[in-house]
Amino acid sequence: MNDNQKIAELLFPNITTTPEYYYKKYPKRYLKDGAEVTRIAPSPTGFYHIGGLYQAVIDKFVAAKSGGVFYMRLEDTDQKREIADAGNIAYEALRYYGVTTQEGYMGSLGESGEYGPYIQSHRAEIYQSFAKYLVSIGRAYPCFCTKAEDKAEILERREKELEEGTLIMHDKCRELTLSEIEDNLKAGKPFAIRLKSMGDPDKTFTFRDEIKGEREIRENGKDIVILKSDGIPPYCLAHLVDDTLMGTTTVVRGEEWYQSLASHIELFDAFGLPRLKYAHTPVISKLDNGNKRKISKRKDVEADSRSFRIMGYPKEAVVEYLVTLANSDFEDWRAANPDAKLLDFPFSVSKIGSNNPIFDWAKLNDISKNIIARYSAEEIYNKSLAWAKEYNMDFAKKLEDNKEYAISVFNIDREIAKPRKDIAKWEDLPSYYDYMFNEYATLNVDLAQLDMNVLDIRNIVEDYVNTFDFGADKDQWFARVKELAVKHNFCIDNKLYKVDPTKYNGNLAKFCTIIRVALTGKTNTPDLYSICMSLGKRELKNRAQAI
Repeated sequence: MNDNQKIAELLFPNITTTPEYYYKKYPKRYLKDGAEVTRIAPSPTGFYHIGGLYQAVIDKFVAAKSGGVFYMRLEDTDQKREIADAGNIAYEALRYYGVTTQEGYMGSLGESGEYGPYIQSHRAEIYQSFAKYLVSIGRAYPCFCTKAEDKAEILERREKELEEGTLIMHDKCRELTLSEIEDNLKAGKPFAIRLKSMGDPDKTFTFRDEIKGEREIRENGKDIVILKSDGIPPYCLAHLVDDTLMGTTTVVRGEEWYQSLASHIELFDAFGLPRLKYAHTPVISKLDNGNKRKISKRKDVEADSRSFRIMGYPKEAVVEYLVTLANSDFEDWRAANPDAKLLDFPFSVSKIGSNNPIFDWAKLNDISKNIIARYSAEEIYNKSLAWAKEYNMDFAKKLEDNKEYAISVFNIDREIAKPRKDIAKWEDLPSYYDYMFNEYATLNVDLAQLDMNVLDIRNIVEDYVNTFDFGADKDQWFARVKELAVKHNFCIDNKLYKVDPTKYNGNLAKFCTIIRVALTGKTNTPDLYSICMSLGKRELKNRAQAI
């Protein structure tokens, strides 16, 4: 037994397994050629970020398109930042948005799959086995420095680098002898395990990122920590062990990890493991006073994936919007294939741009409006009621107490060639349809905007309501509206009206606007005929008398 092997035994006396044991325990997945295995691996440190959902959508496409596997792993190695139930929140967010995994961590439901445990804190012995092996072959060593010493050492190195123009990346514990390590252990000093880097930062190598393409990268020269003093690894070793044993083929992760790529690759090489494919996704950003910045978990509502659920955006709208951020040709495809399934879209990682996309509320609203416009009135009722039961109980009660009426209201301007696209999210419904569901007295109808004597307005509306024929079709109704307009001195011929508008109280459009505003309080509503048919004779009379 050489010194490196003796050191490994001193550091890990209770670890009797080797990486080879785990390679056999978790055999290669039997999938068809070209099948990709992807994973989403959130840290349970708070709400589920929209950036995580964005990456999960990409993972789902990559796996599904290739006939592969998409699974979930919980990266809970940072115990200090962990927030109770955050893992379950992440899983439920994925499930809610339909970005479902085929195996792995399942929140409060436990785990499913043959490659677990899928919770990293349950895999400590596996990580320590890999760390022990790396020590035994001389590619890792124990570091007994305290955090304070580490900080002072880093500052000292920086000063040296400035003075000498060199890169000094190695830890001072790197050259400890076997006897010195024994002395430190006898003294009860805690230790971390560092990679013994063989890289030269002055040299580069070529690497192909699935998004960025082929790039030149500087070799790693840092003795990075691969196992903390609590026996739990940071991301670098956990990533290598878990993605290797779980059969991951493509790692989709944020741009912020690109700077660590060289150290991760050196770690794979140190173990003699094949390198994985990486897709470093651009970071979703926003404009703040004209400046582009990363979406903030503390400041921006769009950072929390739950926000869109609370506001009532259909889950399909949120996911489709994220696809547009990844592949800009999605909108054209959707326009040409309005009824196609999302996974029918020819998604490609190679089409993801390298620039950080800007979160655009207007585009999300447009996508959502298009989706809601394709819903039937019954679908709108059911989906909005489910939302209202969670976030607006008053509106939920109105919907439940008036189901048939509500469906008839939602059906206005819907079963036509070009349905209206006014609703972007369910929280819009109560205010948008307040004139249909609320008491007329609560609508705060502003008749002053009509620039007409209130008595004349009342006469027009009473005349309209008293002669409204619920048996008439829309053409017959409109013919009657024109007769009333003429009766009240409104011109129904625009060309004639433009010759001398002073001869009339207004044109036909103004006449209809008077009726619309007086009965609903709004200048812009769906079809007036359908509104009146839904309100019914009694409600029309009540509203006319209330003017």
